[in-house]
Amino acid sequence: METHKNLKIGFAGHGRLHNVNDKLKKRLTKAVMKEINDGCLLYTMGTYGDFDNLALTVCKELRQKNTNIEIEVVLTSINQIKNNLNYEGVQTIIYEIENEHYKNRITSSNRQMINSCTTLICYVDMRRLRSGAKKTLIYAKKKGLKIINLYRPDDDPLYLLSEEEKEKKFKDWLKNSSHLLQ
Repeated sequence: METHKNLKIGFAGHGRLHNVNDKLKKRLTKAVMKEINDGCLLYTMGTYGDFDNLALTVCKELRQKNTNIEIEVVLTSINQIKNNLNYEGVQTIIYEIENEHYKNRITSSNRQMINSCTTLICYVDMRRLRSGAKKTLIYAKKKGLKIINLYRPDDDPLYLLSEEEKEKKFKDWLKNSSHLLQ
């Protein structure tokens, strides 16, 4: 396998994943393994949500088999280090975002991360109205990155349900979750 030092993979995805972790982990592992086989050894991701955590887990697991893999974790706050999050064995970086409004720091970090990457592996449902992951994907497309979107419509628990079925499912969920609201 020929390695390419100029290849760098970034990850972006929705903060909350709903019951797709096992299926998605298999898809993500397969995608990262393909990139490793194509010679990429540098991977970078944020720390904000479920997809970022899954990407970090997969990269760490694959690094056990291929010790040449380098992993960068992009932090948006020094508190993430202070909170003893598990970044052992990975490089942590913080982009210059302290002058950004706190609500824009993740978006700014994602853009800077994308600026250093050649490929984006993501999990983005483009139907969502508001999504930082969607903004990151759109930015990566504009920058000309190779895009690997692992999202599948059938990951959505409401996929192919009629409006009546969705309403019933939502009401059932509320009924079964009411104890959490008390």
